[in-house]
Amino acid sequence: MAINKPVSSPVESRLDTESERQQPLQRINFILMAVAAVMIVLGFLLMTGAPATAEEFNPDIFSTRRIVVGPTIAFLGFVFMGVAIAWNPKSKKEN
Repeated sequence: MAINKPVSSPVESRLDTESERQQPLQRINFILMAVAAVMIVLGFLLMTGAPATAEEFNPDIFSTRRIVVGPTIAFLGFVFMGVAIAWNPKSKKEN
């Protein structure tokens, strides 16, 4: 009994050898998106804190960290996420 080996077609070999330049997102895009995600999470963590209740007022709810720094970092993280997705790195082998 002979076992027949599958023959790869030209279409399959073309799909297997797709260059990095043809892929929509490259490794650097994923690294930049991870940095943006960390910025977003950090911004939300900076906004957390003890709440003010009906029995006790907490003046910390108006702190600069919670109403300026945290939202600014989170917003910049969202903007940077868009930049990270749209980032198109230049390859060294452009013809």
